[in-house]
Amino acid sequence: GQLQASGGGVVQAGGSLRLSCTASARTFSTSGMGWFRQAPGKEREFVAAASWSGGTTHYATSVQGRFAISRGNAKNTVYLQMNSLKPEDTAVYYCVVDKRPFSDQPIDDMEPSRLYWGQGTLVTVSS
Repeated sequence: GQLQASGGGVVQAGGSLRLSCTASARTFSTSGMGWFRQAPGKEREFVAAASWSGGTTHYATSVQGRFAISRGNAKNTVYLQMNSLKPEDTAVYYCVVDKRPFSDQPIDDMEPSRLYWGQGTLVTVSS
């Protein structure tokens, strides 16, 4: 696949995990990247995104102040640092990248078909 996500696992409530996602194509270094998640029995939801330059980030209200998204120096990698995890953060986390380079459109405003999707990594937070 074009996106390889890793870093999921099982953690106790209050703990931390760091997810990583690397895009195989260097051209993705000029595209916005982000994360979505899908909990069991629930719809997929936006989590966080970083602009193609890495200079702009935004978050879902539910993770604001606890999660931090960043891009690697080569810009084709995106990280999601997750702190103060809660059981409701349990989900499969999907890395995404915008198919269009140099776009400032927020990822959570895009149709799913506008994005490349990674295979997902499972995060389980126990209470």
